[in-house]
Amino acid sequence: MTPLVVKRGYDFPAEQVFDAWLTPDITRLWLFTTADSEVIRCEIDARVGGRFEIVDRRDSGEFKGEIRHVGEYLEIDRPSRLVFTLSVPQFDPSVSRIEIDIVETATGCELTLTEYDTPPEWQEASRRGWTMLLGNLEREISA
Repeated sequence: MTPLVVKRGYDFPAEQVFDAWLTPDITRLWLFTTADSEVIRCEIDARVGGRFEIVDRRDSGEFKGEIRHVGEYLEIDRPSRLVFTLSVPQFDPSVSRIEIDIVETATGCELTLTEYDTPPEWQEASRRGWTMLLGNLEREISA
């Protein structure tokens, strides 16, 4: 299976972008949420072997109700690398591996997200979703 890769540049330091993935008060504002949803639970145990659970509630769109995103942190190397598993068990029993690599640039940093083991039928939706979420991350850091 070909890995899915999404890149995004940010005009912020790598530490700030990295921390947005592991700080519940920030993470709940952008990760796994849409303009039409609200995160109702964001639990993060930010250590290797620690787990996360992020639940958002959607009142409209294709997927209504509470959507549970769960995973385990496999690697945490602040501010350059974060690796975790990801599953949305109510839609698919499979588990994906997500690798976040952040490199400093002259004006901030560039983030590369690589998702492995995404079922072919979810590839395009996953690409669109990650692209939107990485835009949400920028919006929340800018706020």
